[in-house]
Formats: sequence, structure tokens, C-alpha cells
Amino acid sequence: MIENGQTGVGYLLKYGGCEIPFQVQQKDRSKLTINVYPDLTVEVLAPATKTMDQILARVERRASWIVKQWRYFEQFQPKQPARRFVSGETHLYLGRQYRLKIVQGCPSEVKLIGRYFLVRHSDCQDSTGVSNLLSDWYYDHARALFTSRVGHWVSECRTLAVPEVPRVKVRKMSRRWGSCTKSGTITLNIDLVKVPLQFIDYVIVHELCHRKIHNHSPAFYKLLTRSMPDWRQRKEQLESLVV
Repeated sequence: MIENGQTGVGYLLKYGGCEIPFQVQQKDRSKLTINVYPDLTVEVLAPATKTMDQILARVERRASWIVKQWRYFEQFQPKQPARRFVSGETHLYLGRQYRLKIVQGCPSEVKLIGRYFLVRHSDCQDSTGVSNLLSDWYYDHARALFTSRVGHWVSECRTLAVPEVPRVKVRKMSRRWGSCTKSGTITLNIDLVKVPLQFIDYVIVHELCHRKIHNHSPAFYKLLTRSMPDWRQRKEQLESLVV
């Protein structure tokens, strides 16, 4: 059953003992897509030509799948508590945990030494400054690593048949690990640098496949399977991580 929460926009799906709010967006598109995100957000993207009754009927038909996906992501809640950026706190890099060791000094810098992030800063109590330094460190290392791994897969995976290494961008993404524009630019979520390399490679190969097939059709998944046979296992494990 679906209840109308906010007229024309917000709705509530009741199924299998769950009450799941979702949003409907109508756009200039040909297909209706239902997305269930790791943060438990449910989004319905529908063609502008569809009536709301048609859209909601489709959601009801997909209720079992929506609840299954929602419950899968629910088991990983709540997410990691907000960071305080103080000495002793752990932070991830390539799937391993490193403790912050904040020392006073100049110039301000971050170094990875052993199992520690050594952060040198003029004010050890300046959590915002420490956060910014660590973010810059992550960005610099993510950009270098992602570019290198994209180049690796372009040269090593013949099924992709990518003629040249595409442009790689790094930014914070709230709901995706990566994306690929129709022009071929690949954008990767900076948080990927916190997970093991095998999962970074999965996202990269996924996006490289989109350079040839810019949708999630059976042909796309056939290409993805040929390029990375164990992609399903990698995807499932990646979705279970909290970064």
C-alpha cells in the first residue's frame, strides 16, 4: 500500500512490515527507474509522460524488491559516528585503519607513517584545520591512485577496448561510487580511497564499461562480466562497507 505524504512529491510505501518513504521525480526520460541507496533513501525517476497513478502502480509491483534492498542496507545502519579529528581516532585508507597522531609544528602536513596518520599543525586543538589537512591528503592520493588504476585497466583489459586513458575527476559523492559522462569523463567518489583496492578496481571497470554502453542493459552487464567475472562479489562486499 502507498500513502501520500506530501502532495505530489513524498510518498510512503507500506509492505512486509516496513514503512519506506520515497520521492518521485518526473523528468524527460524514456524509462522509469527505482533507486534504493545505502543511506536508505528511495528515489523514483519517471518519464514526464507517465501519470502518477501509473508510477505508483509500478512502485507497488516492485514493492518486494524495494523492501529487500532497503533491508539489506538497513543492516549496516547506523553509520559511523561523526569524526572529531583528535589524536587516537582511527581513519581508513585502502581498507586499513590508521590512528591520528597530531603534533604541534610547522609547516602543516600529513604523513602516513607505519599505522599512523601523522598530522603536523600549528594548533593541535584545531579540529577543523586537522580535518582540512587530512581531506587534502586524501584528495591528492585519491587523484594519483585513481588515475593510475584507470590507466592500468585501460591497458590490461582488452574487452574494454578503450582507445585512450579518459579524464578522471575526484569529488565527494553522496550516493554513488562513480559516474561516467557521455563524453567519457569518469568521476570517482573520494571515499573510494578508503576501501580496499579490489573494490576501487570494480568501480573503475564499471565506469569504463559505461564508455561503451551508457546504460544498465543486459549488454552492459555482459561486458562487465567479461571484463571482471567476479564483479558481483566485489559489488556486494563494497556495499557492506561503512566508510
